[in-house]
Amino acid sequence: MRQRLEALFRAEFVRFVLTGGTAAAVNIGARMLLSLAMPYEAAVAVAYLIGMVTAYLLARRFVFAASGGGMGSEFSRFALINCVALVQVWLVSVGLARFVFPAIGYMFHPETTAHVIGVLSPIGISYLGHRRYSFARRGG
Repeated sequence: MRQRLEALFRAEFVRFVLTGGTAAAVNIGARMLLSLAMPYEAAVAVAYLIGMVTAYLLARRFVFAASGGGMGSEFSRFALINCVALVQVWLVSVGLARFVFPAIGYMFHPETTAHVIGVLSPIGISYLGHRRYSFARRGG
């Protein structure tokens, strides 16, 4: 029984990584387009919201079973977890692009590189948050 649960957990995490990767690509593509019209710092935040909606729709469809608490409530919990992750993504992305990379002389697409690293940084904690809170089974 334990082996079966572990296998299900691993398969779920793999699906989370794949759907999250798709949402991350949407996020990064949106940031690149938004950077044409707004400062990098603002583009990171707006693109994150676009990626978050994409991630929710994909996670609900392909990763987690519906929580039983209603889609609005579920999305609210999903958004709360992602607000915490947004702080991490923004700090990592902006910190690398504006401070770390210039200090070390890194010049190969510094904003895009920093944004990719930032978007990837909360994957583990986001998975646990969504599994245990966003999509946790609700009575009803």
